[in-house]
Amino acid sequence: MKIKLNKIFILLITILVISGCNKDSKQSTVKEVPVFAVNTTLAVEGQIQDYITLSGDIFAGSTVDTYSEAAGRVAELYVSVGRRVNRGDPIAAVDPSRPGMTFRHSIATAPISGTVTMVPAQIGMMVTQAVPLARIAGGGGLEIRLSVAERFVSRMAMNLPCTITLDAWPGEVFHGSISEVAPTVDLASRTMEVRVNVSDTGSKLKPGMFAKVRVITERKNNIIKIPASAVINRFGEQYVYVVEKDQSNPEFNIVKKRIVTPGILIDGVVEIKSGLSPNEEIVVRGQTLLDDGSRVNIIERVTPLRDQQ
Repeated sequence: MKIKLNKIFILLITILVISGCNKDSKQSTVKEVPVFAVNTTLAVEGQIQDYITLSGDIFAGSTVDTYSEAAGRVAELYVSVGRRVNRGDPIAAVDPSRPGMTFRHSIATAPISGTVTMVPAQIGMMVTQAVPLARIAGGGGLEIRLSVAERFVSRMAMNLPCTITLDAWPGEVFHGSISEVAPTVDLASRTMEVRVNVSDTGSKLKPGMFAKVRVITERKNNIIKIPASAVINRFGEQYVYVVEKDQSNPEFNIVKKRIVTPGILIDGVVEIKSGLSPNEEIVVRGQTLLDDGSRVNIIERVTPLRDQQ
């Protein structure tokens, strides 16, 4: 009886071992599908613009110096910096008298209406007809004079829109447009002068201020744009990964490789001429290890791009 029990016990152990081996072999044949962590965003339809950043000084649109008609000593000054004058208003009196000869004072008058921006003359100072007594800024608005490097000359044109910022008014953006393009390039500096009219300035901008100007050289509307970091350039192909639902298991997301044709690239934003539609979800981070059909876990959805200001 004892021998039979031992045989039964050995048989049961054998069956359990065999069944355990079969279970392990079945588990070993099941492949684990890797899941990649990614950040995504949406392709958006909007505006993109290319520009050149330059800097220059603000000048009065029309500035005229006032001169005396006679040489002599400045006897009186009737204006000061910042004063508003009309055409014909007296600026200074010049005494042309000589030893032994007395003459009436010569009155220098304002040639235009505007604001006095500089008074280099002083009472008692000797002047000639070539020495300016005062400088008057007319009402022709303000302009910014820019020096454009030779490599950018071909991109300059009349009426190109500009945005203007100043350290004096942080956070504020002013607007203008190119009003004059010099016909020649300076031989010494290899730069060309461009003038920008400033509009809607109110009283905030003043001659002599330093301005940073962004000249908009190209602007496109209703285009598809995405972060440039989403585009992969590999083996002569440029493509992005678009997020889709896994058809075999809708609980998971997968990515599909999509060939795209980039356009303008500016400030980390790229125009997509073909290959994407608005509101398609694309991978912007974590795409280096992906392949077509890879399963992904979306860690963060980045805020879509906005139009440039």
